[in-house]
Amino acid sequence: MSFRHQYVIGDLQGCHAAFLQLIDKLDFDPKQDKLWFAGDLVARGEDSLNTLRYVKSLCEQGAAATVLGNHDINLIAVWRGAARLKKKDKTAPIFKADDCDELLEWLRHQPILLYPDEQTVLVHAGIPPHWSIETAAGYAKQLEAQLQSSLNQLDRLLPHLYSKSADDWHADIHGFTKMRAIANYFTRMRLCKEDGTLEFSFTASLGESMPEGFAPWFDWQAPRTRKILFGHWAALRGEVDLPHARALDGGCVWGNALLAYRLSDAQVIRSSANCPAP
Repeated sequence: MSFRHQYVIGDLQGCHAAFLQLIDKLDFDPKQDKLWFAGDLVARGEDSLNTLRYVKSLCEQGAAATVLGNHDINLIAVWRGAARLKKKDKTAPIFKADDCDELLEWLRHQPILLYPDEQTVLVHAGIPPHWSIETAAGYAKQLEAQLQSSLNQLDRLLPHLYSKSADDWHADIHGFTKMRAIANYFTRMRLCKEDGTLEFSFTASLGESMPEGFAPWFDWQAPRTRKILFGHWAALRGEVDLPHARALDGGCVWGNALLAYRLSDAQVIRSSANCPAP
């Protein structure tokens, strides 16, 4: 299908009012346009429930698609009893809603990696330097298969996806350790070493001092066949725009703006509404 406009939107984080304002600003028409979301649909904004409902509705119309972010996977884990609801997250209304199971069943069947067009690839946090895009797509399929499997298998997987320390990637990595490492690269990565070793504590902007030997994952990247579109790193405010990578989390939930990246000409449109800074 040919679309009038296609936009990739950074982390919504449940910022429902800003989302509605942004799509109004885009003059979005679900019959002519398509939205691609960089994950983290829910968490600390004012209305995660209706944000999730709206995105699901758009996806089911064929007017949108989304990848999963770390907050989305955490929401699934809370639903299945594998994690506790975080105090800062405002997602409790989802679990009280009549359509909770329907929403979370839909969410767990969403992909980890998507190709919005022939020039781009979309993931939540990034792609590590030791993976090609083709290799990353294969690992994304492996994690998706686990998340979309039977509830028994999902319940076995989810407790293993969380660790305060990062796993080393090696040729023999397998099982739940491999799934956790894949999830960490796609949904939690900010800094890494050239070999892909991750560091989880740094969440600041690029002007701050970083741990020795670590750099933003996109600084290690060789030229790619596709530009990597990503969210997750709110402190960047969507200001990183490189030939091979484009940040799209505008930090709306921290009092800034939602960003929409128009695929046809790389123009970025900002919401004028935002979430009150927590």
